[in-house]
Amino acid sequence: MRDFHLAGRSAVFAENGVCATSHPLAAQVAVDVLKSGGNAVDAAVAGAMLLGICEPQMTGLGGDCFVLLKPAGEDRVLALNGSGRAPAGLSAAEMRARGLTAVPLRGIESVTLPGAVDAFCTLSAQWGRKPLAEVLAPAIHYAEAGVPVAPRVAFDWAEDAPALQGRARDLFLDQGAPLRVGQIFRAPGQAEVLRRIARDGRAGFYEGEVAEDMIASLRALGGSHTLDDLAATRCTWGAPVQGAYRGVDLLEHPPNGQGATAILLLNILSHFDIAAMDPFGAARAHLEAEAAKLAHDARNRFIADGAARLDHMLSPDTAARLAALIRPDRAMADPAPLTEAIHKDTVYITVVDRDRMAVSLIYSVFWGFGSGLASDRFGINFQNRGAGFTLEEGHPNEAAGGKRPMHTIIPGMIVENGRVSMPFGVMGGGYQPTGHARLLSNLRDFGMDLQSAIDAPRSFAGRGGLELERGYDDAVRAELAALGHRIVTPETPLGGAQAIVIGADGVLIGGSDPRKDGIALGY
Repeated sequence: MRDFHLAGRSAVFAENGVCATSHPLAAQVAVDVLKSGGNAVDAAVAGAMLLGICEPQMTGLGGDCFVLLKPAGEDRVLALNGSGRAPAGLSAAEMRARGLTAVPLRGIESVTLPGAVDAFCTLSAQWGRKPLAEVLAPAIHYAEAGVPVAPRVAFDWAEDAPALQGRARDLFLDQGAPLRVGQIFRAPGQAEVLRRIARDGRAGFYEGEVAEDMIASLRALGGSHTLDDLAATRCTWGAPVQGAYRGVDLLEHPPNGQGATAILLLNILSHFDIAAMDPFGAARAHLEAEAAKLAHDARNRFIADGAARLDHMLSPDTAARLAALIRPDRAMADPAPLTEAIHKDTVYITVVDRDRMAVSLIYSVFWGFGSGLASDRFGINFQNRGAGFTLEEGHPNEAAGGKRPMHTIIPGMIVENGRVSMPFGVMGGGYQPTGHARLLSNLRDFGMDLQSAIDAPRSFAGRGGLELERGYDDAVRAELAALGHRIVTPETPLGGAQAIVIGADGVLIGGSDPRKDGIALGY
C-alpha cells in the first residue's frame, strides 16, 4: 500500500469494466461505450480513434497499430498486426545509390502505408458488438468540436513542432506556434474522414476521395506510393510469442514488432537474483542496463518482417550465454550503433469488459507528428515508420517495397496459471522492452502494487548513455558512474504505462502512469 502522506494516486478498482489510457477523454469515452452495451473491442477502438485527436503528435489515422486480444470466456490470445507496408516502389539500393546510409527520418522515403484504420475496422467487424458508426461517433464529435490541449500533450507538441512541414504546419500550428495548454485543437478534415469510415468501413479510407487525397499528396512530395499500394493494405492475425518469468508468462506481439526483445531481456535477468536487490539501487539498474544492451543488440540483428531467427533469440541457451557476458562490477561497451531510427512517441489503451474480454492496443505515427507531412485536403498526418528500416544490404530489416519495417510499439499481456491476468503496455519507443521487463519485475520480484509498479523511477541504457529519471538519488548516480556508465538525465520521462489487473476474485484494478495526462476509469 502506498504512503498516503506522499503525492501519488491510487489504482482504480471496479467490477464491470475498466479502461486505462494516456488521455482522460479517451478513458471516459471507452467506459461510456462499455456502459452502453459495447464490449472491450468497441471501447478500445472508440478510445484509440479519439486519442488521434487528443494526442495528434503521437498518433492518428496515418499510423499503425498492434493488438493483443483475449476473447470473452476464453484463455487464448490473438495477435493482430495493423502495421502498414512500404510502397512497392521503395528500394534500398536506390537510396544507397544516392549516397544515403539511412532512411531519411522525415523524408518522403520514410512514409509507409497506414495500417491502423484497416485493423480497427477488422476488429470492429469480427469482434465488436456495436455498429462502427456508433463506435466512431465520439471521435467525430471531438474532431469537429475540438479538444483542449492537455499539459503533457502541450509539452510534446512544443518539442515536436519543428518537424512539421508544408500543409502539416497549417493543421497543427497556431500561426506558426505550437498549441499551448488549454488551447482547443480541432481537426475538421479528420472528422470528415471518420464520418466516411463510419459509413463505408475501410473503403471510406482506402478507396475513394480520401485515398486519392493521400496518394496525390504523397506523390506531389516525391513519393512512389500508389492507390494499389494503399488498397492492398491489410492487417493480419497471428499468435503471440511467449516467455516465462518468476511464475508467470509474458505474451508479446510477434515480429515485425520488438516484443520478443522484452522476453529475451527477462530471460537474461532471470539468471540474477533481482529480488535480493534494492529496487531503486545501483545494482539493479546496472544489471538491467547491461541486459538491455545485449537484448537490443539481438533485436537489431534479428527482428524484421519474417524474423527468421526468432527461435534462436528466444532460446534459453541464448539468454544464458548473454547473461554470462555481464560483469556486476563494470559496464560493457555499447552495442553497435543503429542505422534505423528508434523513438518514443505512441499511445496505448487497454480495456477489460464485464465478460472479461481484454484488449491491449498500441497505436502510433512513430516520431512526433510522424514524417511531419500531411495530406492536402483532409489533413491526414503521415507516419514515418519506414525510418525503422535499415539500408544495410542483406540485413533482415533492409528496406524493400511491400515489406513491413521493424516496429518499436508492443502491446503486452501477462498470463498466470493459464489465465490472462493483466493486459498492459509501456509506451516509449526503444524503451518499451525494458519498460515491460521492469514493470513485470516490479510486480513479481518486489511485490509492488500495480500503481506503485507504474510510478516507480525508471532507467534505460539508451544511445547517449544510461538514462536515469530524477527519481534516482545522487548516491545511486555516483555508484553507477563508478561502474563506467555515462549518466544522463532524460529531457522527457521514460515511457508511460497503462495496465489492468484481472483479479481471480472478479475485481479489476486499473493503473495509469502519471508521466502522461491519462487515467484509469472503471464502473
